[in-house]
Amino acid sequence: MDGYYAFMLIATALVLMMTVPALALFYGGMSRSKSVLNMMMMSYIAAAIVGILYVAVGWSMGFGGEGTFFANPFELFWLDGVTTDAYIGVMFQMTFAIITCALISGAVEGRMKFAAWVTFVPIWALVVYFPLAHMVFSCTDDSLICGRIGAQDYAGGTAVHINAGVAALVLVLLLGKRVGWPRDKMRPHNLTLTMLGAGLLWFGWYGFNVGSIVFGGESEEADMAQFFSETGRTFANTTLATMAAILGWLVVERVLHKKATSLGAASGIVAGLVAITPAAGAVDIEGAVAIGAIAGAVCAWAVGLKFKAGFDDSLDVVGVHLVGGIVGTVLIGIFSTSDGAGGVDGLLYGGGVDSLVDQVLGVLVAVVYSGVLTAVIALAIKYTIGLRLAEEDEVGGIDLAAHGESAYDLHTGVGGSGNATSVLAPKTQKEGV
Repeated sequence: MDGYYAFMLIATALVLMMTVPALALFYGGMSRSKSVLNMMMMSYIAAAIVGILYVAVGWSMGFGGEGTFFANPFELFWLDGVTTDAYIGVMFQMTFAIITCALISGAVEGRMKFAAWVTFVPIWALVVYFPLAHMVFSCTDDSLICGRIGAQDYAGGTAVHINAGVAALVLVLLLGKRVGWPRDKMRPHNLTLTMLGAGLLWFGWYGFNVGSIVFGGESEEADMAQFFSETGRTFANTTLATMAAILGWLVVERVLHKKATSLGAASGIVAGLVAITPAAGAVDIEGAVAIGAIAGAVCAWAVGLKFKAGFDDSLDVVGVHLVGGIVGTVLIGIFSTSDGAGGVDGLLYGGGVDSLVDQVLGVLVAVVYSGVLTAVIALAIKYTIGLRLAEEDEVGGIDLAAHGESAYDLHTGVGGSGNATSVLAPKTQKEGV
């Protein structure tokens, strides 16, 4: 299947693009101007750290063999024994690990020490992501302890989005609120970047979902037939769910706030992509539209919960990735069809409640596993090197404090490095710029 190998080269590059630069642009535009460079740097440094770590031990922990939580992390240390023709599979899974870690960063905009982030990322990948990815994508033991409890997850609703969303919530609770939140307005500084990032995320997501096909291996002819059938389904479902989510988000936004915003459209794109990720191969196009519309509407409502609950999720990682991941994963139990990748009829198609129960249990496993271990890691960092940026550095801007740069150095008219701060980062916090 030479064509499949070429397809996977493209899919892998697309998923890497989802982090650098797509997620960096999406989050960067939503940030305040005094923290945009740090926000983008958090994605880039996550790519560098997690990519190398994945090759060293991540692939071995995730796919090196059977085990309760993971195989021997040194069984395939530095890809020992892995032939170069299999490297593309390693690189594909590596990009999943990278973006999962990077997703968390949006929740802690402007107030988490860069050194704390650099410490958190590799530990979290080792302790949380690699084992959970093994449970979801590799482990074939059907026991509860292995996480294989019958829940369908085509491309990472649990291991990626719920996992990152729970970790984001834990960090937010331990870090506390940004200085001045919610009293002061902390508006996105450049929605043009956010819209561009959302479009690139949508484009890259075809590699994420469509590239996640797993072949039955009965024969080359059967695999080819599966390839043409399943990739058509996942491509269409990814597209239609995203379109429906934009509309669902904007309708709710219009009802609640009397406006349909560009930020809402961009957020709707991501909500739809998140929700269809676990369901892409399990549902038909009607189910994909339903899941997308529901996810867009529910996430649009959910992002406002942080003001009622009092937790400062800066860029709505919890409201979009955790909530969207749960919606998409659970709704498989309602909308899945027997001709889909899982071969299971959901509740709507006469399959009873068994599939729905399995999906809910899958969500609970991911939430508990990620929540407990993320808390342990974050607390360890908090009481050693510290999680939170000093207040004066936060008010002045983490870009200058951590990196010695500002994104918009209009004082000099030259590059953004040096000690001069941007005119767009005034000393007052009132507009949160």
